[in-house]
Amino acid sequence: MSLIAAIDQGTTSTKGLLVAEDGSMRSVGSGKHRQMFPQAGWVEHDGVELLANVVRAIEDSVAAGAKSLAFTNQGETVIAWDKQTGQPICNAIVWQDQRTADEVERLRAGGVESEVRSRSGLPLDAYFSASKLKWILDKVPEAEALQRAGRLGLGTSDSYFLHVLTGRYITDVTTAARTSLMNLDSCAWDQTLCQIFGVPLDLLPQIVECDEPIGSVRGAELSVSVVDQVAALYGHGCRKPGDMKVTFGTGAFALILTDGRPTVPNTVHTACWGGPAHRAYAADGGVYTAGAAIEWLVRLGLLQDASELSALAGPSAVSKGVCFVPALSGLACPHWDRTATGLWIGLDSGTERQDLIKAVLEGIAFRTVEVLEALDPDGTGGLLSVDGGLTRSRYFLDFFCNASGREIVVPANDELTAFGAAQLAAKNTIPVNQAEQTMMIPSDNKSMAEWRDRFTVARQRSSGWRR
Repeated sequence: MSLIAAIDQGTTSTKGLLVAEDGSMRSVGSGKHRQMFPQAGWVEHDGVELLANVVRAIEDSVAAGAKSLAFTNQGETVIAWDKQTGQPICNAIVWQDQRTADEVERLRAGGVESEVRSRSGLPLDAYFSASKLKWILDKVPEAEALQRAGRLGLGTSDSYFLHVLTGRYITDVTTAARTSLMNLDSCAWDQTLCQIFGVPLDLLPQIVECDEPIGSVRGAELSVSVVDQVAALYGHGCRKPGDMKVTFGTGAFALILTDGRPTVPNTVHTACWGGPAHRAYAADGGVYTAGAAIEWLVRLGLLQDASELSALAGPSAVSKGVCFVPALSGLACPHWDRTATGLWIGLDSGTERQDLIKAVLEGIAFRTVEVLEALDPDGTGGLLSVDGGLTRSRYFLDFFCNASGREIVVPANDELTAFGAAQLAAKNTIPVNQAEQTMMIPSDNKSMAEWRDRFTVARQRSSGWRR
């Protein structure tokens, strides 16, 4: 039986998933990497460490019999390296990083936001790659010398891995769509956007399709390279306009397939699979801090580990007047507010540890509902499918389902990013066991509207703290 190895290089770990043609799967070669916070608002990874984890996952997969590889990446994270030696010249700047927020505000004040959005489909925000790439060009001394020598590699993290592993200087269309430098209509680098952000077009890697054969890596053929959230959208089985999914990973990211290029305001518009003739598009909205807030609770000592979430029960925190706004990296869709910060509110001497933990889960749920309403304001989308680590918490799922007022499908497989990449590699021939899916129906909670209003007030109060 042939095996496809899907390598998901994510924000906190690299995961390998071996997927057989009958749909069976098992994990292989997975490992975590360090999270670095050198300054307030900065988030970095060691590119060499990331690459080593990717290589180990590939080698373990090939040793287990995989002949085909599919690769997903963490999107807007960027790396610069020496193309001759393969060595990074600085740490990777992670998508959560806010160091370029002031520069983005300068661009907004210059009146270019509508031009950027019309060409790229993206709002102006430090989340996306372009301002990070410009920061490297301006702030990393080695960048200028390598640029003059024609040896500077500059791109999203996937382009670094692919260049070192295959010798090809490329990125895929779904990842390029997250940079603010790709024209969403032509799916090619846009000279005007490059000029706005100050990133020379000739430095950027070639854009290829996400399911285009790339080359041989450690004895297996790499046939798919795709950004994580688009891979998850495919893994959920979303194929027609209105199909929706939310992945609760480090952040929470919701996508809805659209009929042609999206027109949904205050959301991210992105390219998907299908190629020039049959391109799929999606509207996308994110909550910057979801699973990252749980890891933060662990670092604070409020949680021993995420498994404690499965034991939560009883009344909600918001019913006691306690709210948390998960704005540890600001607010994304539909607010796009980097001045907002994380906020607990409603605490008194009777507030308990479990109330704080529940409030974090509830805040993630409330923020995700705001995103869903931005993506699907009329509520006409299809069933909502969810995955990711937080979906292992019944407390979170029940609260989110009731807060959203939507029917929710919970697949048995919660590694749908890697599975979606494998499905793309297999040309959608791998079966999905729908009998193992769970359907959740919201209950009639008469207090939910009041609780949502209370959260909205809390979210508004979080704004403007960071200047």
